[in-house]
Amino acid sequence: MRIVVLAGGIGGARFLRGLKAASPGSDITVIGNTGDDIHLFGLKVCPDLDTVMYTLGGGIHEGQGWGRADETFAVKEELAAYGVGPEWFGLGDRDFATHIVRTQMIAAGYPLSAVTEALCARWQPGVRLLPMTDDRVETHVLIDDPEAAPGADGQSGRRAVHFQEYWVRHRAAVPAHAVVPVGADQAKPAPGVLEAVAAADVVLFPPSNPVVSVGTILAVPGIREAIADAGVPVVGLSPVIGGAPVRGMADKVLAAVGVESTAAAVARFYGSGLLDGWLVDSSDAGTAGEVEAAGIRCRAVPLLMTDVAATAAMAREALALAEEVRA
Repeated sequence: MRIVVLAGGIGGARFLRGLKAASPGSDITVIGNTGDDIHLFGLKVCPDLDTVMYTLGGGIHEGQGWGRADETFAVKEELAAYGVGPEWFGLGDRDFATHIVRTQMIAAGYPLSAVTEALCARWQPGVRLLPMTDDRVETHVLIDDPEAAPGADGQSGRRAVHFQEYWVRHRAAVPAHAVVPVGADQAKPAPGVLEAVAAADVVLFPPSNPVVSVGTILAVPGIREAIADAGVPVVGLSPVIGGAPVRGMADKVLAAVGVESTAAAVARFYGSGLLDGWLVDSSDAGTAGEVEAAGIRCRAVPLLMTDVAATAAMAREALALAEEVRA
């Protein structure tokens, strides 16, 4: 079976680990979000691509879900001693090596897709990992800023910050008023992305953030259309359980785009023109009828990724729903 998965960072990576266990013989292509990418210390950092690569390759810090296992931070400490920031974003010594190699290859003329393939040659993640685009896309979030110039109404001003600043520095504790994937409208899908979708037997949306992860991937012209026109089942798993995200700040960015933080609302956000099937958690079984009324087949199953076995069970349910849709 040929499976295409649109993935963000931690949630997407952990789901992929379960998917591999649930369908070990499948050919899995991962289209990774690059809207979280950021340039720091002269280096190009790709948090979501690296989280998938490290998780599936056995190098992830399991407790955090991001960064390298057995990490040290000597370089970060030395940079701080020189007064070089930003102090709110820390890269570990092992992680620095990945970003140095990536930046050197890009400077030598290699596109991000080729660089990602080269990095994966070391980690052997067992999937084909493709960035959504080789072009520069950065998700920005519009937030309140007391230090910014007041608006026309005389109220406190607002400013746009990189998503990493919103999430890592501010911990999503300030209201988000808009989320913009800067550059996405001019980007092109990376080589292999559209071909993988066209050849797929099923497309899955894992419980990644629907706005800043999966949503950013879908914002690249051609990707949403390719998925909608592929003629294969498209099944998603809700990242919201009982009205709250399992992890992260999905509720904050959903509010910024005018979407309620419920499993049914997220399904409608993707839309019946794109989504064929939707899994909600057993605790949200009462919302299945609402999803079905929107033209999306829905089933309620346990959706907490407590371990690989539980995640594999989720993946099997998603594949079963895809077969049900196909039939």
